[in-house]
Amino acid sequence: MRNHSILSVVAAAGLALPLVIFAQTAQHTGPAKTRAASSTPDFSGVWFIDEYHRNMLPNEDPPLQPWAEALFKKHIYENEHREPDTGPDPTERCIPPGIPRTMFQPFPWEIVQTRDRVIMIFEYQSLIRQIFTDGRGHPQDLEPTYMGNAIGKYEGDTLVIDTIGFNDKTWLDPMGLPHSDAMHVTERLRRVDHDTLVDEYTIDDPKAYTKPWTAQRTFKLKPDWQIQEYVCAENNKSK
Repeated sequence: MRNHSILSVVAAAGLALPLVIFAQTAQHTGPAKTRAASSTPDFSGVWFIDEYHRNMLPNEDPPLQPWAEALFKKHIYENEHREPDTGPDPTERCIPPGIPRTMFQPFPWEIVQTRDRVIMIFEYQSLIRQIFTDGRGHPQDLEPTYMGNAIGKYEGDTLVIDTIGFNDKTWLDPMGLPHSDAMHVTERLRRVDHDTLVDEYTIDDPKAYTKPWTAQRTFKLKPDWQIQEYVCAENNKSK
């Protein structure tokens, strides 16, 4: 069952998650239907991360600026010496994980495609991300947000997503990898086969990193899953 699968991933990751309310998993009447032939690739469906890592780059640290490296080490220390029911991770205070971390959470998310945008519906914290594909640019005066402002364009079988306008209140991964409000995320989203979605992320943040760097995540299609309700309440005492 899907809930057991998610909980096992969370347990393996050692996460202290807020209160989550899972409804009974609803079954679809059949496999996801394929769109009519089109030049636009079809990413629609419910997706779940194939392999969870607490580090955005599992085998190395990205090229941090000195202040960011010091802050990263501080976050790691605080994580290792945390109290049992509290921790330094902003998500433990119900702060959104931001982009791209929201996509890495061990919870499913759904892609819905329309004529002028791609919509991502995340089960984690019931977050929504809109990627406009109608040719618009970024607004001139962006208000910094957790999810940023995203625009996209199709290049063959790939959706190229350009996101700016972040605040600096989130971590890039559970280990505490920082970023600044200058972060620019470029993604190349591609469906390598019917059941597999690959997203390649390039982080360009000259305030926090000495050069741009790239990471990749793979997601698997879950045709029989539906996005459920998630309730996050800071300092919730319910067990």
